[in-house]
Amino acid sequence: MRAFGFSVGFASACALGAAVAPTGLAAQEMFAGKTITIIVASGAGGGHDIFARMLSRYWTKYLPGKPTMIVQNMPGAGGARAAEYVSTVAPKDGTAVSHTFPGAILSPLLDETGKFRYDPAKLTYIGSGDTDTRLCAVLKTSKIQKLEDLKSAPSAFGASAPGGSTHDYARMVATLAGGQVRVVNGYTGTPPITLAMERGELDGVCGWGWSIFKSERSNWKTSNPFRFLVQMSLTPDPELVALGVPDFNSFLSGIQRKAAELVISQQAFSRPYITAPEVPADRVKALRDGFQKALADPELIAEFAKINIVNRPVSGEAMQKLVAQIYSSPKEVVAEARRSIKPAGK
Repeated sequence: MRAFGFSVGFASACALGAAVAPTGLAAQEMFAGKTITIIVASGAGGGHDIFARMLSRYWTKYLPGKPTMIVQNMPGAGGARAAEYVSTVAPKDGTAVSHTFPGAILSPLLDETGKFRYDPAKLTYIGSGDTDTRLCAVLKTSKIQKLEDLKSAPSAFGASAPGGSTHDYARMVATLAGGQVRVVNGYTGTPPITLAMERGELDGVCGWGWSIFKSERSNWKTSNPFRFLVQMSLTPDPELVALGVPDFNSFLSGIQRKAAELVISQQAFSRPYITAPEVPADRVKALRDGFQKALADPELIAEFAKINIVNRPVSGEAMQKLVAQIYSSPKEVVAEARRSIKPAGK
């Protein structure tokens, strides 16, 4: 990565952490007879939901006491609803964890309303299932052929809500790259957004994760109705470069580029899993270790490969450090990043 001194190698360097695993009978039975609920911040059937359900079957194998794990969907507010629930209402004993969206971690820094009932700098990070690149896409039949076309062609792009990547990345295209993009909120994920595109109700979508795209559209190499306008990442994805998809940063310079890099830095943890700050340290350690071991399980990796899910885990320890770095970004960069994703008319 190239923004704010973040290191692109932090994920692999910290993948398993350095702490010693809990020992003794109490540690071995820590979650025995318990049920751990994984809250998923999206609707059923999308890439994040699929990932969580597959992960849950393996994660329990590597937790002390082999608890039952269940998945519940809690879409809303770009992932903030799930983050708020696990931070405020859910049990604080390690039996409630939440998938959320990266935007829910970044939004409290970039939103000036103070409406959030959780503090990302204080949350406990279990890890992330992936790092990712995000896309803006239209149908190949669209009037939009390239990113520059959005400057002269008013278009409607589907989104979840402010703070979600589909909203914030579309707004960046409008505010930083001059696109005439109207963001239509209220969709629960990329599957209903792309369905609306195919019905002619929307023109496009931004903030679509490349790995999510490949898992949702597993036959994309043989049948892909979408045209990729731009990729958004701190380090361009080689596969997308080979496909000729331009880098968003190449359209920007100066403070605007730094602002985009701050927003995009969240992609270092594109499948984040969190729990409450109050969860005891030994349980956090067990959850983190189990998460990493599950994602390294050859059987799960093989299952992921069958549906094109990319698995590049990031440790909870590494995430904790990176979020602290993000929340110490220069004030002028934060101010420009806030402006870049602010909902239209506000």
